[in-house]
Amino acid sequence: MTRQVASRQTPRNGRGRRNEAGPAPQDGAAAEALAEVAGLGARAAAQRAVAELIGQNRALALEDALSQASRGLDPAEAALARAIATATFRRFGLIRAALGSRLDHGLPDDQPLLLALLATGAAQILDLAVPDHAAVDLAVRLAKTDRRTQHLGGLVNAVLRRVARERDAILAAGDPLGDGAPDWLAARWRATYGERAEAIGRAHLAGATVDVTVKADPQGWAERLGAALLPTGSLRLPAESGPITALDGFEAGAWWVQDAAAALPARLLGARPGERVADLCAAPGGKTAQLAAAGAAVTAVDRSAPRLERLRRNLERLGLAAEVVVGDALALDRPEGFDAVLLDAPCSATGTIRRHPDVAWTKSPDDIARLAGLQARLLDRAATLLRPGGRLVYCTCSLEPEEGEAQIAAFLSRSPDFARAPVTGDEVGGLTELIDPNGDLRTLPCHLGGGTDARGGLDGFFVSRFARRS
Repeated sequence: MTRQVASRQTPRNGRGRRNEAGPAPQDGAAAEALAEVAGLGARAAAQRAVAELIGQNRALALEDALSQASRGLDPAEAALARAIATATFRRFGLIRAALGSRLDHGLPDDQPLLLALLATGAAQILDLAVPDHAAVDLAVRLAKTDRRTQHLGGLVNAVLRRVARERDAILAAGDPLGDGAPDWLAARWRATYGERAEAIGRAHLAGATVDVTVKADPQGWAERLGAALLPTGSLRLPAESGPITALDGFEAGAWWVQDAAAALPARLLGARPGERVADLCAAPGGKTAQLAAAGAAVTAVDRSAPRLERLRRNLERLGLAAEVVVGDALALDRPEGFDAVLLDAPCSATGTIRRHPDVAWTKSPDDIARLAGLQARLLDRAATLLRPGGRLVYCTCSLEPEEGEAQIAAFLSRSPDFARAPVTGDEVGGLTELIDPNGDLRTLPCHLGGGTDARGGLDGFFVSRFARRS
């Protein structure tokens, strides 16, 4: 067994965790090494982002952590940092098990910087096309650039060399579900989805495709982009498409990036020209764009001003318009009412793990319970905004029944003036397997070939549609 060496104590922050994941206290020589050794800056950025999430700041999204950690890197290095960090979380369960069994004293969970260094190194060996010697050498060099880990170069070298030697055995011992999710979450999915749980895990490990929604002529744009036209109407880009912003039609505003499952709620709302439609919790704006493109007068509401600024920029590129309101949807008051309301409620986002694998490792059961309470309040508020005869669509990008099926059962029991408007097969391109016995939509990552073939799967979404009795 390789011996783990304890690091020196570091000051704790106000929440009782060691402030170990912040910027590295580097001397001049260390900073110069990061700049001069090819690939070292990318590894440092990946390490800092991973340490931030597994350490003291679990509420942070990986994309935000990477944006901070990658400042000053050129685009190629930033892309490499993203690939390493994403691969780390995609198989974090497998990586934790592999590292824990190869350290005398188990995982250094109280030292997120060290754990992130070992985990990002192991991810390169197990999941990326990085030569073993490069992954090990650069991890050791990175350890030596920080005073908190510079004495652990030997440990890092020994552990990662052993991971490389035993790679085949480590991968063979993997579990499709447990490799990418903590035990508590894997157990929930097994209880909820039975045999389909492992298929969900395989889809998560396979990663996500890039889908786009077009304003018009999907068949024509599929041919121009070399994309597949999905039964639901979205286009799926080939893996070799290149930078999104360089593709035909992007600058002209002909389409926008949106997962095929995420495009379904707005389509099921069926907005018509001239209708007054509210899009609650609207940012980053893909659904707002769909509703505006249908000719509706859209009011887009979200609490986040920065995210709404991104929505405004997207609408401007697309040549679409909407009323944008910065504020809490729970406080929205429009006495005149709306013809239709789309509520994309804040949720645990466990349906997006194939695209954002960090979600599995930064959520807890308490988050699900807390968010379910918020969703119920938002549903009740959304119901008050509808005119008689109006339509309401509720959706979450979650795999958890508390945020989907159970939420709707409770809403209908306390809302006698609402009736479910079941989804039909022809509304989802004939994919009747997406529709449950109640007429609600439940997409799973393993649907549409996720994890098994080139079709690429879907994000996990729950969608329910109602009509207010007139």
